[in-house]
Amino acid sequence: MNTIECQKKGCVLIIDDQPENIHVLANILQEHYDVQAATNGIKALEIASGNNPPDVILLDIVMPETDGYEVCHRLKADERTRDIPVIFVTVKDSADDEEYGFNLGAVDYISKPFQPIVVKVRVKSQMEHRLVKNKLVDKIKELNHALEQIKTLRGIVPICSKCKKIRDDTGYWHQVESYIEQYSEAKFSHGICVECSDELYGKEPWYGNYKKKRESKP
Repeated sequence: MNTIECQKKGCVLIIDDQPENIHVLANILQEHYDVQAATNGIKALEIASGNNPPDVILLDIVMPETDGYEVCHRLKADERTRDIPVIFVTVKDSADDEEYGFNLGAVDYISKPFQPIVVKVRVKSQMEHRLVKNKLVDKIKELNHALEQIKTLRGIVPICSKCKKIRDDTGYWHQVESYIEQYSEAKFSHGICVECSDELYGKEPWYGNYKKKRESKP
């Protein structure tokens, strides 16, 4: 089966070493989702971590070379694929098998031979869950961006031409440092510039005057 690139309606990756099983599952799902397929674990990992990652993975356990357990382990160990829900579709449906699969990170089990309605319902459930999760992630990104914008000074800032205080939206006048600290991430450490030092202590630095006074004492 040729790989079909994922479109907006959602994509399912079917991993099974038996092409006939892939064909049956694809016929069940392709009316509602785009379908990708792989007949071995290595190819499946390449597809899952590629430019068009699936939204849900249907994974057989009993496969030569790289079995489904190993594929699931690698998927969950890779930052690019760890959040893709994995549903095992397998004849290995004992309690121990299911526990082992869930511990690896699978979200569900479908036993072979499977019923089409079961496949549809399980995949739909994971698709909806993933859609909600992605929306929450996008909303968090938007909120973080908004917070960054709030902490950025923009536009015209009314400042007194004499004392350099800044007026806020309520009409209150703030010292420059307190206003900037309130509306940005900046913090201040105070010192004294050369011009102000000359004005306060004369042209010679204050420590020079202090030294002369110390030396003039008997």
